[in-house]
Amino acid sequence: MIGTVVTGSSFYHLISYVLEDKKDLSEKQKREMSLRDGVQHKDRAEILAFNNCFGDKYEMAEQFRDVAHLSKRVEKPAFHLSVRLAEGDHLTKDQLIELGEALVKEFNVEDHQYLMVFHKDTREQHFHIVVNRVGLDGKAASDSNSYRRMAAFCRKQEQKLGLTQVLSPKAFLSKDQQLIPRQDQRKIKLKDHIRKTLREVSDYPSFEKAMRSLGYTVIKGRGISFIDGKKVKIKGSDVGFSLSKIEKILSLKKELAGKQLEQKNLESLSRKQFGKNIHYTDNDWFQYNTGSPLTLGIQNLANLIEWLLQPEMTGNFIPYELTQEAFDRKRRRKKKGPSL
Repeated sequence: MIGTVVTGSSFYHLISYVLEDKKDLSEKQKREMSLRDGVQHKDRAEILAFNNCFGDKYEMAEQFRDVAHLSKRVEKPAFHLSVRLAEGDHLTKDQLIELGEALVKEFNVEDHQYLMVFHKDTREQHFHIVVNRVGLDGKAASDSNSYRRMAAFCRKQEQKLGLTQVLSPKAFLSKDQQLIPRQDQRKIKLKDHIRKTLREVSDYPSFEKAMRSLGYTVIKGRGISFIDGKKVKIKGSDVGFSLSKIEKILSLKKELAGKQLEQKNLESLSRKQFGKNIHYTDNDWFQYNTGSPLTLGIQNLANLIEWLLQPEMTGNFIPYELTQEAFDRKRRRKKKGPSL
């Protein structure tokens, strides 16, 4: 799970945000996006719990402000805590409430005013908690080391609830832990999507269209970048697929398709010619066809494409056995087939 902590000064705007739908979406857009995404954009908010507050957004904002005035030193009394579960994780409503209650306890605000709201407009479950840092006794909860405390809380709850283990930001790890290589699940997912798409398409427009259908915004310039559904931008080169490499693979696939078509046409003609000579068997045909320069070229292209599809191969180095020199050498070693 991923947790965030924001400290602000306006209770009204924060309470409005957690209780209402997104203001930049029309009713039509809400309906269309709900059908497309399989989530709930209209009436997205559901109150899970509240403490020492009641009424509509105006009444609650006023109640929060009245208590905040008990402290003259706190300039930013609004605590905004939020937690989003990892993709594929799911908790019941009661478990979400228990998780939220554990969170306010972690930040020592369980006796303060707070409002816990579940949002239904994303596939990953997530909820928000609006908290008054100032308690009813006029004392303010500390906001120091908030992100570190939130990260530690999430890791602890993941283990307790059997949820997906998410890596904490490096800044919150020990020096020894910071040296351990990290797996970025977002990059791994993008890498797999690019590789799968390149296997299925044969030109760049089709590649970009397929990536958009997977939820990515594609930015092509001197290089290529992808923006996922969470608005995170990742360079293609960071996942082993630079623009030049993508274009190279698509170019080779086009060349391969041309050679395969040529082989199909020659195969039809050659079989007829072989059939006229009773001295040649099907095995003779197979030996001749598999040893032909065209067949060897097709095999070499297919091997090269497959090698380039491995994202770990980020440099310009190509194994000798996949080079043109190796191909020519291999072709010369093949026995010549019978003349037609």
